[in-house]
Amino acid sequence: MSQANAASAGLSRSMLFAYGLPGLPLAALGVPLYVYLPAFYAEELGLGLASVGGALLIARIWDLLTDPLMGRVSDALPTPWGRRRPWMLLGIPFLLISAWFLFLPEEAPGFLYLMAWTMALYFGSTMILLPYSAWGAELSQSYNERSRITAWREGFVVVGTVAAAALPSFTGDDRGLTLEWLLIGIIVLLPLCVVAACAMVNEPSRQPPKPLSWRRSAAILFGNGPFLRLISAYFLNGIAIGLPSTLFLLYVKFGLEAESWTGPLLLTYFVCGIAALPLWLWLAKRIGKHRAWCTAMLGACAVFVWVPLLGPGDTWAFLVICILSGIALGADLALPPAIQADVIDLDRLRSGSERAGVYFGLWGVATKLALALAVGLSFPLLDLAGFDPAAEQPGAVWSLALLYGLAPVVFKLAAIALVWQFPITQQRQRRVRALIERRENRRSTVPETGNVSFTVHRNDPSSHHGRL
Repeated sequence: MSQANAASAGLSRSMLFAYGLPGLPLAALGVPLYVYLPAFYAEELGLGLASVGGALLIARIWDLLTDPLMGRVSDALPTPWGRRRPWMLLGIPFLLISAWFLFLPEEAPGFLYLMAWTMALYFGSTMILLPYSAWGAELSQSYNERSRITAWREGFVVVGTVAAAALPSFTGDDRGLTLEWLLIGIIVLLPLCVVAACAMVNEPSRQPPKPLSWRRSAAILFGNGPFLRLISAYFLNGIAIGLPSTLFLLYVKFGLEAESWTGPLLLTYFVCGIAALPLWLWLAKRIGKHRAWCTAMLGACAVFVWVPLLGPGDTWAFLVICILSGIALGADLALPPAIQADVIDLDRLRSGSERAGVYFGLWGVATKLALALAVGLSFPLLDLAGFDPAAEQPGAVWSLALLYGLAPVVFKLAAIALVWQFPITQQRQRRVRALIERRENRRSTVPETGNVSFTVHRNDPSSHHGRL
């Protein structure tokens, strides 16, 4: 099947499987960076909490800066093999060499060693992940097919996350051995998965962006009202997801006093997220992607409000919460990136070129800032309330329950308010695609003005965005 036909008829399962494969090793790489590596360097290698925290903070700031840069570069540099796949392949050796030195460090690594190799690893990861995400948005022009593409990718991401999180149970919680096993797995799987995806899935032919000044480019981007609404909602929902993710271990240990349940609860949550993906794809076809996402967020809110009422011994009740909130996770993973692909169509209509890399660069910044803010909010607030996990009686466990259960509800409700009346419906997306195709068919005879107008009906909820 040609790429054009695939775009209209739907990608085959084998192509979707191949495209999703790189998500597995990339997700498995993220777990050690957030969970295992800081404690390994601080405690077992003796670098200290302050040095580790400072090195990782500098590396994270660097990571935020490279996302938009990589997005811009992958948009602007076409090759005979496409704009996305070459960068993914180039990123493989960069990432693996960095991971080798970071996961198998010298005997006494210093501050600069940790900082430099973490920065290199983040950059190698960005070289793969940013073009990979933009590529997914370009694989289909279909409103619903885009949801299938992101669902397959995010399903592999969840599998990789679970596999990496479960590894310590096989290594006896030996951090050094866990990192070695993860490194071996990534060295084997990353090249295989990325090469398989690049070989089996064609990259649609795209023209590089038209030369625009930075001022004009920024004006088009920040004049994209649906994009601003979507990324704001995504950022708020990211904080809502980041808070319970950050506090999960503490809540199970001190709020429920059920530390031995940590693994089964996490596994249940993620398995339900994968299992629910077909449900959200079905619902998105019937009520629209943004309404399906809002439905999932409302469901998560209805579940999490009960968390502060639980206490020690209420593990089975919390298991039900993990099941229901895990079901909602499927929509959080698959639908926002699929909506982002529709938003990029609006940019193409105005700018005259495909700039998915730039948009997913900003998407990456929003993702990482949301997680950083979740950590930056939760721990200081717990400390202010008097919660001390190092004490025999930590105190103020109520503050942990409120931050874990109620604070995410506030952020999710704010996200719902932003996207409930989201202007890009399936019908609107089809009209935008038709306008793009009409203009491209006439490009050889009609001068490009860079400013496209079209008429919408008064009852169209997106009518205030008629001129893009």
